[in-house]
Amino acid sequence: MSPFVALAGVTHAYGGSGPPAVEGMTISVNEGEFAAIVGPSGCGKSTVMKLATGLQFPQAGKVVVAGKEVAAPVKISGMAFQNPTLLPWRTTLDNLLLPLEIVQPHRSRLRRHRDEYVARAQALLEQVGLRGMGEKFPWQLSGGMQQRASLCRALIHEPQLLMLDEPFGALDAFTREELWCVIRDLHASRKVTVILVTHDLREAVFLADRIFCMSARPGRIIAEREVHLPRPRDLEVTYTSQFIDIVHELRAHIAHARTTA
Repeated sequence: MSPFVALAGVTHAYGGSGPPAVEGMTISVNEGEFAAIVGPSGCGKSTVMKLATGLQFPQAGKVVVAGKEVAAPVKISGMAFQNPTLLPWRTTLDNLLLPLEIVQPHRSRLRRHRDEYVARAQALLEQVGLRGMGEKFPWQLSGGMQQRASLCRALIHEPQLLMLDEPFGALDAFTREELWCVIRDLHASRKVTVILVTHDLREAVFLADRIFCMSARPGRIIAEREVHLPRPRDLEVTYTSQFIDIVHELRAHIAHARTTA
């Protein structure tokens, strides 16, 4: 089976010169898989996400998504970031509909089929615990609620690939763990391929099927760990010895990467 997302021998430096952010980077993620990328700060984790979605293009190597070499922004992807970046003058519902005003074929259908898309948005809001919040403005929502809305916006056009860049990093520990469960359930119900970039090793182990650990800059993969914890996972698994052992193993890889930088 061919991987759904593949970076093969990828090297990339911003601006085309200077030290590379990633060098000789090779990674593959299967369709429907939940993958996580961890590593020391500044190692190029977010660069991998930009390369996989066509926001940057490599100077060497090849990036392939859904069987096609990436040469333009990848329309089948959705993205969520640490900052929800909801437009404050639009309601939560209108923020969710924003990608549909941009991405084809939805842009051409939105005006004629608005009720259909509104129903889709409301169903997503209900799925993440925001039922009835569509008419609220972002400033009327808590940080955790805004991040839930951001996840819905990333999924509204039913992408095949969901990219998450530190989406829970700015939240308190309790809210973060609640949202782990939200994204766990979204992945289980939608079978979307997910790549999560995170500094939180517990988050990576709780959510992912497979974890890639990167070296210090220039980034490359130094370890790959499959997570065989049974699904569905609940938060109690984070207190088990098997879970803790995986976290410690990943931490050792990152500590080694930092000391050998």
